[in-house]
Amino acid sequence: MSGVSGSTLDHAAIAAHIPHAGAMCLLHEVVAWDAGSIECRARSHRDPANPLRSREQLAAVHGVEYAAQAMALHGALLGGAGAPASRPGYIGAVRALELHAPRLDDIADDLTIHAERLAGDASHALYAFRLRAGERLLAEGRISVALGAAA
Repeated sequence: MSGVSGSTLDHAAIAAHIPHAGAMCLLHEVVAWDAGSIECRARSHRDPANPLRSREQLAAVHGVEYAAQAMALHGALLGGAGAPASRPGYIGAVRALELHAPRLDDIADDLTIHAERLAGDASHALYAFRLRAGERLLAEGRISVALGAAA
């Protein structure tokens, strides 16, 4: 996988491309991306102030949100340089979700989020995703998203 733009993105650049603000922007780095997929890293799962935490834990099911943010970022990057931030999308369905860990906050390694675009057009997208820590698979599945109207 290689980036269409040939560059990686840091947390600030990611936040400028997706509609998730402040602590809700969970991704920290784009490692690589191309027309069909994106790979990101995150370390926010270890942050006690992570807004998705409940009862002092971050459940593995929240890996779906990490994947959804990678998908939103991929869509924005596909728009090309100078394109506006991605417009809001709404998760329509999560299919074939397999959680291979009970929680994420106790994972010492950074998370690697890989999302592959399977289908899509201007109104929806379907991605397969894998969430890993090192070689350990934590979660995987497919997410369909309905894309909202542009602002």
